[in-house]
Amino acid sequence: MMLDKKSGYRKNFSLIVTFIVLTSILFILSLFLAFSFSKKSIEGAFVSEKVNILEQTIKPYNDFFQNKMPEVSYYNGFLDSATASKFVDTIVLNYPFVSKVTFYDSEVKNIAVKDGMNVGHLSFGPKSIYQFGKGILKDSIKLFSETDRRGFKVGDDFNGMAYKLVIFVDQLDTSKVPSQEELFTNFSVIKSNKITYLNIPRREDLKVYKQMIDKRLNTSSVYQQDMLVFQLDAYKLKILNARPLLYQNIAVKPLTYDPIDLSDEKMRTEIALPGAFSDFKLYFTSSKSYIKKEIFFYFLPIASVLLLVYGVLLLVGFLIFRNLNINRKMFKLQYDFVNNLTHEFKTPVSVIKIAGNNIKSAQSLTEKELKLYGRILDEEADKLNGLMNKLLAFTQIENKAIKLNREEVNIKDFIESTIESHTLKHPNFEITSEISGFKTFITDPVLLGSLFDNLAENAYKYSPPAQKKLHISAKLIKGVLVFRFADKGIGIPDNELNNIFKKFFRIQNQYNQNGSVGLGLAFCKELVNFMQGEITVKSKINKGTEFKIVLPYNN
Repeated sequence: MMLDKKSGYRKNFSLIVTFIVLTSILFILSLFLAFSFSKKSIEGAFVSEKVNILEQTIKPYNDFFQNKMPEVSYYNGFLDSATASKFVDTIVLNYPFVSKVTFYDSEVKNIAVKDGMNVGHLSFGPKSIYQFGKGILKDSIKLFSETDRRGFKVGDDFNGMAYKLVIFVDQLDTSKVPSQEELFTNFSVIKSNKITYLNIPRREDLKVYKQMIDKRLNTSSVYQQDMLVFQLDAYKLKILNARPLLYQNIAVKPLTYDPIDLSDEKMRTEIALPGAFSDFKLYFTSSKSYIKKEIFFYFLPIASVLLLVYGVLLLVGFLIFRNLNINRKMFKLQYDFVNNLTHEFKTPVSVIKIAGNNIKSAQSLTEKELKLYGRILDEEADKLNGLMNKLLAFTQIENKAIKLNREEVNIKDFIESTIESHTLKHPNFEITSEISGFKTFITDPVLLGSLFDNLAENAYKYSPPAQKKLHISAKLIKGVLVFRFADKGIGIPDNELNNIFKKFFRIQNQYNQNGSVGLGLAFCKELVNFMQGEITVKSKINKGTEFKIVLPYNN
């Protein structure tokens, strides 16, 4: 732990937990605010979207009122029962809310009429009256004629329009041209469920009508005027629900309608219908559980984005923590490497220095002492040279700075040489071998020797005193060379197997306190890769370890 504090890579778990907690709180708070926003947005839409529903629902009525109904004026008063019937048929077909049409085939003349309106010398009355629409029987189509009144009275619809006509004509300024909007307003009457429309007279006809009020004209001209009364049914309006997930039910209700059920389980809103439907309204209802579906439908994309941001923040936090952790481990490995390398250099240097001081301070040395000090100096110099050579070779191989020298190697002689070298160095080291399938192969003997020496040295170093045994096998299997180094050592924990080939990595155990810089197996890995092979390991604690090396045969 002292190392962690000095290294600057101290694990601060409280800081990690604080980051996660704060990020999670921010995420939960964001979700809460997003849900509140979604709820208010949908509840606001429940109130505001009714305008769009109204516009879509009333669109056919507006088309009928603004475009279809004025077509009556195109006939200039010369509609008869047959053409009027056809005209009404198209209206009923395209506008189902028109339930019935009453057609007044009327005349304006300078002679008084019995049925209609007489003002001054202007008279306006019907010649005949018809009714058209679904469910009208044939014998009920014609309601009135000058020769067959059947007791039918002209009624308020005709009289009301006649009165508007007379007032308009009486106040008409013939020097000016009335606007189309002014004409349309004065020649139509809009009431609840009913629209009365009189075809708009030509300007010349209006001038004659004005003269008729004041005096009797010499001519006995008769002017045709067609008037239609459209009976409307608001309940036959087709409601276009453009927001089916928002409005569970939409219905046409009387303007005075109040529901019996006023529980809080439902949301309600309404909007009045215009024009001839002004006594009605669109009534919108949705249960709160139904609205929740729309709220969640609106909320989920926002929540998904927030979750993505939350995940990214956690990932960034994890990557920062992982990098700091890796840096901490790398610093520790490098720290251990420097310490161990210093120790590896310091020990032989100290021995050399002591031997040199003894030689220098001694007045005379016997032949035995000279041989002893010479052997000590030679061995320690070999240690220094071997360590420097390993570091240099590792760097050269890692950077591909050397070339592979290909020579023919007799595998039996090569393995026996390795065994002899290590048994001389360690007399208590028992090494056996097995060779099958080949005698010689092409390889770099120096690199192969370094590989064998490192694995043999590891087998000796990490084995108990009574189990310092190594079995080396070399076989040609399916065109490749397979070397196995099986010892009876202390083994490697499963959780460390993936790390043993990393630079500067050392397993902490009683055999590895001093004298290792963590380069041996990493060097073996680089050697095998450089030789275009692969190395794997399997191990059991206190049972032993086996390294398997696969190399190309005479490649």
